[in-house]
Amino acid sequence: MIRWGIVGAGNIAHSFAKDLALVADNRLCAVASRSLNKASEFAQTYGAEHAFGSYEELFKSDVLDVVYIATPHTSHADLSIRAMDHNKHVLCEKPMGINSAEVKLMLDKASEKKVFLMEALWTRFNPTIKKVKQLIADGEIGTVAYLKADFAFYGLDRDESGRVLNPHLAGGSVLDIGIYPMFLSYLLLGMPKKITAQAQFYKTGVESQTAMIFEYENAQALLFSGLASNSEMKAEIAGSSGTLFINPRWHEASSYVLEKEGNSELFTLEKIGKGYTYEITEVANCINTGRLESTLWSHQNTRDLCTLLDTVREKAGIRFPFEL
Repeated sequence: MIRWGIVGAGNIAHSFAKDLALVADNRLCAVASRSLNKASEFAQTYGAEHAFGSYEELFKSDVLDVVYIATPHTSHADLSIRAMDHNKHVLCEKPMGINSAEVKLMLDKASEKKVFLMEALWTRFNPTIKKVKQLIADGEIGTVAYLKADFAFYGLDRDESGRVLNPHLAGGSVLDIGIYPMFLSYLLLGMPKKITAQAQFYKTGVESQTAMIFEYENAQALLFSGLASNSEMKAEIAGSSGTLFINPRWHEASSYVLEKEGNSELFTLEKIGKGYTYEITEVANCINTGRLESTLWSHQNTRDLCTLLDTVREKAGIRFPFEL
């Protein structure tokens, strides 16, 4: 039985807790929030025995094995390191850190304490994404020449002090949702040779939408993230002998379409829960077998993805006040 603690009680923590209940031999034992009332209400909703009004109390407790960090980006590094200092395994919500310097500190701490650490890039474990990756590796659509992926929703009507529009909380679209299109390009095509990126900005100072081009030896990826509009969120991967479409919303898809030789066929792969179940299972399997990192989403994968995020931000002029 893997005993989980959740740090933070926001929307993503609720989604995670619902899926955790669907995974055998995994149990939510504790939740921590800066508000004890909020933690207690969350714990009662999902059957956790322990609620804490501070993160440190959860880290020090002996009622859990692994901590899921579900707080805003700017606290990921600090809270993960504090959890690991108390010998807790950590699943940290993406992005693992604001920048590569933070990620390095986190990975160094995991190595020092000999604990499991993984970035919660849940899309990597999605059955449809895994299948599409396998089809491409098997040459089903030939040599990939073109990839298109987007992730956008209208968020400019949100509270400007909240994490999405607040530059002091590393707001904007790139770290929050732009990470997904970048991830897909990296997963299927690897590290690009060249990156071009242009951003537009909102009145609070956060970037509101960003267009990116990733250049490869024989392929290009057109990527987009934004908070100023909704997008279809249907990913396209085109090769020399066919095309794969990952249906909306592609980052949590349960189906894909293969177009080849004039034929189009829909394939459906049902999900368990919303889809967090698969990364939860991966974490549990790694801990139970003594592995300190996942082979499906390794520490090097996290380093690479953060390098891409850093590069896009540099090219597009995206900086946060605490980085100046």
